[in-house]
Amino acid sequence: MMKGIYAVSLLIVSNIFMTFAWYGHLKLQETKVISNWPLYGVILFSWLIALAEYSCQVPANRLGFNGNGGPFTLMQLKVIQEVITLIVFTVFSTLLFKGESLHWNHLAAFLCLILAVYFVFMK
Repeated sequence: MMKGIYAVSLLIVSNIFMTFAWYGHLKLQETKVISNWPLYGVILFSWLIALAEYSCQVPANRLGFNGNGGPFTLMQLKVIQEVITLIVFTVFSTLLFKGESLHWNHLAAFLCLILAVYFVFMK
């Protein structure tokens, strides 16, 4: 049970880092923090953030995988990770980017993802 909690917690942290690595530079550019940086500088900055992401993602998968004594199959880990990614991204985009908002079709898509989690855990 604890391995599953640790795995999911690490997946949440890793997805926060990855969301910032993938999209945080857009917010920093918008706020003029890195508006004059060349593309290679932004890429290197994002890679440094992604290193922190991998430092959480790899242990999460190792802890959570049932082949290593964890509670999840490989498919379950992937679906959990995708749902976490979309939740983190939704919070990130709606809080930091004005003009980005949730619509009914986004909520319908999230419902489909919840159903995906249900089906992947179904015996």
